[in-house]
Amino acid sequence: MAGTGAFAEILDGDVYKYYADGEWKKSSSGKAVAITNPTTRTTQYKVQACTQQEVNKVMEIAKIAQKSWAKTPLWKRAELLHKAAGILKEHKIPIAEALVKEIAKPAKDSLTEVVRSGDLVSYCAEEGVRILGEGTFLVSDSFPGNERTKYCLTSKIPLGVVLAIPPFNYPVNLAVSKIAPALIAGNSLVLKPPTQGAVACLHMVHCFHLAGFPKGLISCITGKGSEIGDFLTMHPGVNCISFTGGDTGIAISKKAGMVPLQMELGGKDACIVLEDADLDLVAANIVKGGFSYSGQRCTAVKVVLVMESVADEVVEKVKSRMATLTIGRPEDDCDITPVVSESSANFIEGLVMDAKEKEATFCQEYKREGNLIWPLLLDNVRPDMRIAWEEPFGPVLPVIRIASIEEGIHHCNASNFGLQGCIFTNDINKAMLISDAMETGTVQINSSPARGPDHFPFQGIKDSGIGSQGITNSINMMTKVKSTVINLPSPSYTMG
Repeated sequence: MAGTGAFAEILDGDVYKYYADGEWKKSSSGKAVAITNPTTRTTQYKVQACTQQEVNKVMEIAKIAQKSWAKTPLWKRAELLHKAAGILKEHKIPIAEALVKEIAKPAKDSLTEVVRSGDLVSYCAEEGVRILGEGTFLVSDSFPGNERTKYCLTSKIPLGVVLAIPPFNYPVNLAVSKIAPALIAGNSLVLKPPTQGAVACLHMVHCFHLAGFPKGLISCITGKGSEIGDFLTMHPGVNCISFTGGDTGIAISKKAGMVPLQMELGGKDACIVLEDADLDLVAANIVKGGFSYSGQRCTAVKVVLVMESVADEVVEKVKSRMATLTIGRPEDDCDITPVVSESSANFIEGLVMDAKEKEATFCQEYKREGNLIWPLLLDNVRPDMRIAWEEPFGPVLPVIRIASIEEGIHHCNASNFGLQGCIFTNDINKAMLISDAMETGTVQINSSPARGPDHFPFQGIKDSGIGSQGITNSINMMTKVKSTVINLPSPSYTMG
């Protein structure tokens, strides 16, 4: 169980501690933040409500710890990361249990997230040794007008203190996707977990603690975003911010100043279906892409743009597959589980009611019990409906019928988002032309959008983000280049 056995020391009574300077601590505030179980809608866990003074202390310690960590050999950093990965996978059951209760993620998917996270940490350790173990050597006479009197040696060095802020939907995986690259690159790491998902994050951090990382190198600060959110992101001790979430990221980017940013802020991923597509494959991917984890994924299919000539058949095939989805509790491994909060459910319902008022075709009856919303396909959606543009982050999927490929591309590109998109066709030439025209960070051909495998580049454009993720890109982003130039008194040529 969560908070027991190897994790007993992270719990004080019924409140989980925060992690700083290699120790589990209680906040001086004497206050706690309640975490509501989305299924029962009652308080499941409590975490410390940390203060700004405690943030200051964490930043001070992180800066000191980073200087020492930067002198730690690469092989040793990798060794500790491998150890943490093993411990993480060993304790997958209590961490997965926390995910089930905090964010209503189905049990089997929660276990998968933890195992995937361990694999990510190990891969990052290996990739970091390769990337950071080599530099470049330049000679001056390769540029016109110069003799060979200068040798330039370049290497990648750490940024300093990295602030990591993962989202509720993948709180463990999207935390380690920031933590592991930061650590292998020689940085220290301050983690601000989401409220929903904080306890799973605290368990994950304890696995790094058990692995033996130096004191102060990793910290995990819990608390209300309204009290410490801006204070963290604007803190002068922060040298890099990696954030995954929603509109908050745009506000962070405006306040962060001269700090490198890595941000993924959601999407309205379009699925374009052409007449020659394999419609059974299309239907399977629309249901998987649109309704996995109740649609609470940045890379979920968020709008289907289907050619009119095959729209009826696609809708019927999707409806047929949707009818097999199981609906209920995450503990029972249901396909559709409660969305993360009542406010999320209310937002989704608002989009549905707007579509109803504007006469979209409801392929199923709209049904909601508490935070549990039954999967819903909306056909004949028009651009004047909110659901055509806004990200529901729930199990509601709009279908827009299009008369041409150009109409589909136009709708995709008119969005303020640009994370991913997908195309279904058996004509690779058309697929490539459409892919080039779509203003998104990634285009999937004949598959639904996806983040991963975790070493693949993952990025958005427009309001979907800044920079690129994926293990290799994250390591590079969390370093900077340093050059050392050797100046010779006279030109020197090898074998000259």
